[in-house]
Amino acid sequence: MIKIGVSACFFHPDLNRATFGPKTLSYLENDMAVYVARPNVMPVLIPELPKAEKLAMIKEMDGLVLQGGVDLAPESYGEQPIGRWLGDRIRDEYELELMKLFLDAGKPVLGICRGFQVMNAYYGGTLFQDIETQRPESIKHRDATEYDHVHHGVRFEKGSFFESLYGNGKNPMVNSVHHQAAKDIGKGLIPQAYCAEDGILEAFIHESAEPGKIMGVQWHPEFFHTMGDKLINPFKIIDTFLTFAKTDK
Repeated sequence: MIKIGVSACFFHPDLNRATFGPKTLSYLENDMAVYVARPNVMPVLIPELPKAEKLAMIKEMDGLVLQGGVDLAPESYGEQPIGRWLGDRIRDEYELELMKLFLDAGKPVLGICRGFQVMNAYYGGTLFQDIETQRPESIKHRDATEYDHVHHGVRFEKGSFFESLYGNGKNPMVNSVHHQAAKDIGKGLIPQAYCAEDGILEAFIHESAEPGKIMGVQWHPEFFHTMGDKLINPFKIIDTFLTFAKTDK
């Protein structure tokens, strides 16, 4: 069975929480678990552990998925906060280290939403800390009430790998659950798709690997089921990623 490590979301200690108030909790959002659990694939949550223990786990893993969640801290990509968007530097450091360990082991990495932003920061890129503030001409990319029903068109780069996956569809659409976005693109990342309405970067691959082995998407393919067939096929992403997990033993 293929084992795919999934980075953890964190709940930090909070004495106002009814259970485990003084403790740090690591969790996996359930739609993500379902999305990764393709036939013969086991998603495995990777908790924050000492490096030696993480390395031992990674030896048993066939790839890494960086899941969505809270903002990155601006300090993690060399900036200072411009407002209230302080992010989670503890989780940033945990995921940036995980990414390095998996890449050093030659294993595939897929970043989704926050994970896409982590990958951009890993390669030296930066983020818009808040799209509405720094790109006021942009469309709405997040709404707390509509959540995973917010959607927009996506434009694939001509001749790109993602166009080869999706280029035949008419008016391709993706969901949008983010208020931050890639600003300066990290070294070696090759843009694959943009928001059709405002040009926000939506997908990339890395030049150092075969297309699909190291890639990220700003949308949430694991949430696509909430909108039926209005959006592009979400499984082309994970199934492409898994072809590298199957061969990189």
